[in-house]
Amino acid sequence: MTSLTVKIPPELKTRLEIEARLSGKSVSAVVRNSVEEQLRIRKKGKRRLSLYERTKHLCGSLRSGVKDLATNPKYLEGLGEWRR
Repeated sequence: MTSLTVKIPPELKTRLEIEARLSGKSVSAVVRNSVEEQLRIRKKGKRRLSLYERTKHLCGSLRSGVKDLATNPKYLEGLGEWRR
């Protein structure tokens, strides 16, 4: 691999470090993945990412303690109803 030096604001550096820590990757890997994803999007046409695409790294990252949360209808009772 070759090296590339870029200048970024301190806030972006902090966000990159946090993302690297959360994902268990190096900052360099996070930057590479981000650049690759951005270039892939441009190649496909300037489409917006779906909510899933923007949050897929979060899928499966939390443990609810409920093993059948996605399949048991009892957990869907009242879902979408307006509550005051």
